[in-house]
Amino acid sequence: MTDTVLSIRNLTAFYGDFQALFGVDLTLQRGQALAIIGANGAGKSTLMRAITGILPSPAEAILLNDRPIGALSAPEVLEVGISMVPEGRRLFPSLTVEENILIGAHSRTGNGYWTLEAIYDLFPILKERRHNPGTALSGGQQQMVAIGRALMSNPDVLLCDEISLGLAPVIIRDIYASFPRIRESGASVIVVEQDIGQALKVADHVCCMMEGRITLSGAPEELSRDAIHDAYFGVSA
Repeated sequence: MTDTVLSIRNLTAFYGDFQALFGVDLTLQRGQALAIIGANGAGKSTLMRAITGILPSPAEAILLNDRPIGALSAPEVLEVGISMVPEGRRLFPSLTVEENILIGAHSRTGNGYWTLEAIYDLFPILKERRHNPGTALSGGQQQMVAIGRALMSNPDVLLCDEISLGLAPVIIRDIYASFPRIRESGASVIVVEQDIGQALKVADHVCCMMEGRITLSGAPEELSRDAIHDAYFGVSA
């Protein structure tokens, strides 16, 4: 097995006749945190939908641990090792915090690092609130539940779509403080972020998208402010 856990090659995606992704290439290394930045409509969430099997792709366009998975359905992608924390959290209002977390283990086969107790150790406040309705928590605590739910499948790759959206800076800091432990557990992470500063803080590698294409890629320390600006907004003629 190589050090590459996820490889995307010349990925295209369509909504009907509308093309949303144009030949996207990216690589995620084992244990790496990759941030994908870009403005609204840049194609970031479409890329997440393609990786998770919600949007169909050619089989060979997406490889997980060298296995072609582009043609798999969303439940199959979850079973082979990719889990997502969706934008907006999407908890089940009729379930408690603990029940929402446990749903994430539904597709798991065998044992792994992440158990209910491991999630409670990562986010202790959730143990205190475990019998509360999931949607009765604060926005930040709901985000913790959504992350815990995604981790319960013990994924090789954890996708996080706009997890800081609408949260206070102190809450965002607490949530991102969990990432080193998540990576130590063996999961590689892709973070979709509109907040460029936050993305540069947490990632080993950054890709910028605009109009369905990767316009810039590199380590945070290698990317100048001007280069990021041009890749994010485009260069004026």
